[in-house]
Amino acid sequence: MANMEKRDYAAAVAALNTLQSNFSIVDAIRKSGKGMNKQAIPEMLEWCRKIGYEPSNFDRLNLIHIAGTKGKGSTSAFVSSILAQYLPNASSSPYATPRKVGLYTSPHLRFVRERIQINNEPISEEKFTKYFFDVWDRLEAAAKGSEDAPTKPVYFRYLTLMALHAYLQEGVDTAVIECGIGGEFDSTNIIAHPTVTAITSLGIDHVAMLGSTLPEIAWHKAGIFKSDAVALTAPQPEEALAVLGQRAKEKGVGLTVIDMHPVLEKDEVSLGLSASFQKINASLAIAIAAAHLRELHYTDIADPACDWPIPLPAKFVRGLEQVRWPGRCDVRREPHIAWHIDGGHTLESIEVTGKWFAEQIASARKTSEAESDQSARVLIFNQQKRDANALAKALYSALQSGVSSGSGSPFTHVIFTTNQTYSAGYKPDLVSINTNQQDVDTLAVQKALATTWAEIDPRAEVRVHKTIEEAISTARGVAKDWVKKSGEETAEVMVLVTGSLHLVGGVLEVLESEKQ
Repeated sequence: MANMEKRDYAAAVAALNTLQSNFSIVDAIRKSGKGMNKQAIPEMLEWCRKIGYEPSNFDRLNLIHIAGTKGKGSTSAFVSSILAQYLPNASSSPYATPRKVGLYTSPHLRFVRERIQINNEPISEEKFTKYFFDVWDRLEAAAKGSEDAPTKPVYFRYLTLMALHAYLQEGVDTAVIECGIGGEFDSTNIIAHPTVTAITSLGIDHVAMLGSTLPEIAWHKAGIFKSDAVALTAPQPEEALAVLGQRAKEKGVGLTVIDMHPVLEKDEVSLGLSASFQKINASLAIAIAAAHLRELHYTDIADPACDWPIPLPAKFVRGLEQVRWPGRCDVRREPHIAWHIDGGHTLESIEVTGKWFAEQIASARKTSEAESDQSARVLIFNQQKRDANALAKALYSALQSGVSSGSGSPFTHVIFTTNQTYSAGYKPDLVSINTNQQDVDTLAVQKALATTWAEIDPRAEVRVHKTIEEAISTARGVAKDWVKKSGEETAEVMVLVTGSLHLVGGVLEVLESEKQ
């Protein structure tokens, strides 16, 4: 693989995909109940050294480290958007930093390079390719002479190393790093001296890796706390907060709980991410950005650890309003269709997505006579490997109470699809090998979901499709028929796309590709 003839972006993505843990490995870990790998950090430090770095080298990135179950991606995006307002081209700042803001998140939706952003733009294909092969070649060179050891880390670890390398090469001087799974043993936790550590809302997820109770999960997440870094958390259930507090104490750091900022509670700021639950993420992001800027000597910003809620600088408001985070509370319009796209994929996040969609329907009713209980509404859903039936039921109940006055169907049409984008297959960026291919090929999960939904709601028209492209085409057909039937030229059919980030990535791929 090292002597690849053609070293372009496609070759980099193909090589990266060889590092994915396949379905059988992930499944074996889940069934073994072994949990997180306690060797993960020593191993990661070893990989780090093999490409020529010590953790202290990353201190000059002025890192912000964010863990949590829900909202860590959105919170990271809010922080990055606020900090971008302080870049020299955004203002005549008298301060030396930040000049470039990095944002490292996962998973990606359309392109793997979305995970490694600078100034809220994914790095270019050219730069991704360069830094990918930099790391690849250093690891190949380090492996010479050692036959038995693996020559490369797995996918997420590789990208973490590559992001940190890219940020150092590009002169990034502030970087927001989102944890993968957990915190204590997460590969991002080689960070030695962040400016701020923060925990978003906690819930039950990745049970095989992190344990099945909130205190166990809180223990893992709090592993990112560092003795010389500000420690912040969103409000948490008491049992989780107790563990976070204890872990902070062990690290010799005070933990500050950040309640919702009154400006957001009163809707005085129009958040770029529209759902009401995003106010919690945005409040935490305000505190993170403020604490970080104070570390960079912005003395005119109040200290959120002593003085919460802080007065909001105009740049903070602009950052909150301008944030863009595709696939999360994301509304896109085309004639006669409003696509509502959200990557909710756990029981709790699906319920939250349901509430957000209910809010969207309520506001559509206020502004349009056409939206009523009788309007056509479409769901496109996929969930390939978790308890998809439970998720579908949670979505139904979250929507039914909020949408249809407790009686009618939340959706007139329900489409279950796989994550396969086109009939020709997947783009390399969208290949995921940690699903059971046989289940995908036989549409096993989709057929089971269709049966469940038909039982819950016999009035809905339920369909199963093999590809996302077909699902989108069917939704457009429903909208066309509805406009004809209602006789309303301005009618707009609301479509909700949810259940998995892979599905959302495929939908955005189809919608965006059509524009080009």
